[in-house]
Amino acid sequence: MSRLCLLIVLVAAALGVAAAPAAATSRIKDIVSIEGVRSNQLMGYGLVVGLNGTGDSLRNSPMTRQSLEALLERQGVNIRDANANTKNVAAVMVTAELPPFATPGSRIDVTVSTTGDARNLMGGTLLVTSLMGADGQVYAVAQGAVQTGGVSASGASGSSVTRGVPTAGRIAAGGVVERETGFDLSTMPIVRLTLRNPDFTTAQRIAGVINQHFPNTAYAENGTVVAVRAPAGQDMSRYLSQIELLNVDVDAPAKVVIDEANGVIVMGEAVRVSTVAVAQGNLTVSVQETPQVSQPAPFSRGQTAVVPQSDVTVEETGTQLHVMGGGASLSSVVSGLNALGVSPRDMISILQAIRAAGALQADIEVI
Repeated sequence: MSRLCLLIVLVAAALGVAAAPAAATSRIKDIVSIEGVRSNQLMGYGLVVGLNGTGDSLRNSPMTRQSLEALLERQGVNIRDANANTKNVAAVMVTAELPPFATPGSRIDVTVSTTGDARNLMGGTLLVTSLMGADGQVYAVAQGAVQTGGVSASGASGSSVTRGVPTAGRIAAGGVVERETGFDLSTMPIVRLTLRNPDFTTAQRIAGVINQHFPNTAYAENGTVVAVRAPAGQDMSRYLSQIELLNVDVDAPAKVVIDEANGVIVMGEAVRVSTVAVAQGNLTVSVQETPQVSQPAPFSRGQTAVVPQSDVTVEETGTQLHVMGGGASLSSVVSGLNALGVSPRDMISILQAIRAAGALQADIEVI
């Protein structure tokens, strides 16, 4: 049995202009980010020791063997000629995020991930590892006991059970910051605020609200950036702490976001629909196979055979025509679509059909 959805979209004359949607008020700190105030990614290569036979095999992981030999040579031990095949060591990549304004001596969390054939990092200890930024400079040093949230166990017959990811772990406060990024906010005469969702109207409103409290200190460069200058006699940090608490009416373009794979539809408050009539119905086609046996007459030379017999029926449910008035609000659009009694996937097709007819005053983004 197959089901076909028939969509009939009848477009009437558009009536009126959509009224402006109600604005949502948000703090400036929640809708912008300060240019230059950001985290920095750090990365390093190191060794985890103390594993209970779950580390890298030195014969299969030459990088682990070379790293272990170089480490022990710096300690005065030479194992290059030894036939070492311990599995208590694992080569790992160490990553961390250096927060803005981090000072030397402050601690950060680090993440440890295996690079070889190690099976489990539980019980291991990361040796001193330098963490470098994109510029090749060392900004932090990591060391400590690795905590894993995964569990792995195996039997002699080859059966195994794994929960979580035992080949990756975390060291809480395992990194110590050694160098600052050099970003000095206090010496900057102008700071640029970047909107997370660019919009010319919102940028102008942010500049207007700031100038109401601190005259002639802000202007919108474009729909993404608002430049601000601290008033005379006030430092930039104090100035930013005051303006980030100001409330702004945030505007956003009309958009419908569709996740077709999961059948999810998200519509913004500014979505409007011109006068349109929508009909949705279902056409059901049923095919039923009834095999029959054909038996020849007695003493004849015929053969018994199975003769297929098909019964095809077509049924169409009643179709209702629903009209949405011109400039319908978001609640009216949702109520009108729900009145059709369709599934989210059919609703996606209806919205796309309304958009193709020119009656949906919004952009459709399919993700």
